Amino acid sequence: MTQLKVLGCSGGIGGDCRTTSLLLDQDVLIDAGSGVGDLSMEELLKISHIFVTHSHLDHIAFIPLLIDTVMGIRTEPITVYATRETLAILKEHIFNWKIWPDFNAIPNLDMPFLRYQEIMLGQKMVLG
Repeated sequence: MTQLKVLGCSGGIGGDCRTTSLLLDQDVLIDAGSGVGDLSMEELLKISHIFVTHSHLDHIAFIPLLIDTVMGIRTEPITVYATRETLAILKEHIFNWKIWPDFNAIPNLDMPFLRYQEIMLGQKMVLG
């Protein structure tokens, strides 16, 4: 049976509030808000897929931190799924060597820490 764990569903932080992030079956994140920071290292290492609904910071803030934490320990890259527009924003404004390293280029282009997968609105996917 599919399991969904709500890590955060708030638009802000403070007290018990965590920004939007949902963990599906231990290896899929839907958004990567501040709730990701509450996961153990064991839980972080299991995450292989991150679906990003949109590029607001409360939905993407922990993508760089998650990858930075597990890179070099994982043997496979983490795949980020989003629309073309959202992926372009992540590449241009976050993973740009100014704000954060381009994890799609390191340690090398053949086996990066991060992969991007464009998805279309309404598209259905099977992961496995």
